[in-house]
Amino acid sequence: MERKMEENTVRDVETGSETGGEDALVGNVNKLMVSPPGYSGGPRKGHLLFDACFESGNLGRVDYISEFEFDLFIRPDTCNPRFRVWFNFTVENVRETQRVIFNVVNFSKTKSLYRDGMSPVVKSTSRPKWYRLPAKNVYYYRCPDHRRNYVMSFAFCFDREDDVYHFAYCYPYTYSRLQHYLASLERRNLPYLQREQLGLSVQQRRLDLLTITNTEHLDPEREKKLVFLTSRVHPGESPASFICQGVIDFLVSQHPVAQILRDHVIFKIVPMLNPDGVYLGNYRCSLMGFDLNRHWQDPSPWAQPTLHAVKQLIVQMNQDPRVSLEFYIDVHAHSTMLNGFMYGNVFEDEERVQRQAVFPRLLCQNAPDFSFSNTSFNKDMVKAGTGRRFLGGLLDDTSYCYTLEVSFYSYMTAGGTAPVPYTEETYTKLGRNVARTFLDYYKLNNLIKDNRPIHIQSSEVAGNGNRKGNGVGRDAADREREKSQGVRH
Repeated sequence: MERKMEENTVRDVETGSETGGEDALVGNVNKLMVSPPGYSGGPRKGHLLFDACFESGNLGRVDYISEFEFDLFIRPDTCNPRFRVWFNFTVENVRETQRVIFNVVNFSKTKSLYRDGMSPVVKSTSRPKWYRLPAKNVYYYRCPDHRRNYVMSFAFCFDREDDVYHFAYCYPYTYSRLQHYLASLERRNLPYLQREQLGLSVQQRRLDLLTITNTEHLDPEREKKLVFLTSRVHPGESPASFICQGVIDFLVSQHPVAQILRDHVIFKIVPMLNPDGVYLGNYRCSLMGFDLNRHWQDPSPWAQPTLHAVKQLIVQMNQDPRVSLEFYIDVHAHSTMLNGFMYGNVFEDEERVQRQAVFPRLLCQNAPDFSFSNTSFNKDMVKAGTGRRFLGGLLDDTSYCYTLEVSFYSYMTAGGTAPVPYTEETYTKLGRNVARTFLDYYKLNNLIKDNRPIHIQSSEVAGNGNRKGNGVGRDAADREREKSQGVRH
């Protein structure tokens, strides 16, 4: 997320540090049985067993307050105690109908969507699909017991003794999940998809690069349009991976729009820029404590190898006269705002300013959860090392660099009265709509059968049937026409 972190950091008034006194937390709890103080017998049902020693896990400490209440401490990012937001842990050895209150007590940010109704997600062994806890069970407040720092408390009732319960800040999307997904794509042997290893992280994890284009239809005499997309530079921003997968799913599909885009555009996608941070359960930093999205100007090949490799590739492609690098989009998630929206750059040339606004305006028409009013263009000094700002200065004036943000929590549709919480599916849907928007941007609609744009099935995004004039509403006649034309969604 690009928002200025410094403003939201909780300061420990007593010590003057920015770590909330929790910088001693360096590891995750590992099968930690939390029994009442002074208890010496064997563990009983209801003595909760906490664990975060797994991929993308994060829980640094648990304090027993009472039989019904526990204080939870987020483990700070590795080598950087400033960032404590992402949590991801399991609880087992529960007693049936056991009611508890968990207090997450050491967030490093004060502003949070928890003030607006956001809630953690949970699943369990017998119910493997993530769902959000009811907002009425979640409280976000300044706590006198914790130096008036902000605390997020949530009440929960365990209902099945043999289940392992899994709680997280948002829907996790791990490095292993990405590797399984990319391997399944490779097995399909699609002629227009190429996967390659662009480099390795510090801990020797793959930095994957996907190229999606129909090479047979690209005219060697003409300059090739190129769109470059990156995701997960901030590891705790897991919604970015669902969006990225939505983009990929759509571009490799047999949808007529996807086929036309592959014929005319080269898509380069790096789905996980910070695989170590994702694997370790960090919120914002890499293994070595770097916020990689502040190091684009001069990334180190040994300390920031993934960023270095991507920057080298982009610079190289920008110097290739056969390629027109037209878009760079870096996908993030936002912890204080609703909807999807974009950040762009500031230019003195008014015409370039107007042209830069075209893509987000078109996306707003295609995606009911995307907000043009939340989209902004800035040149804050603190953002100088971001991909959007650095590449915006490096590439020529026909290129546009954006940060695409999506809320960790929910979206409001036009005319809607209540926020609609995001699901894994609606994050993915936004990704498909991003991909679809390139057809409008490049004015390729006349290549579609009957000169009529074919839209992604709007019913997949809750609430968009109420949006007037957004160009994606579909009635029964629409569906019937698409059926007769063999359109696949």
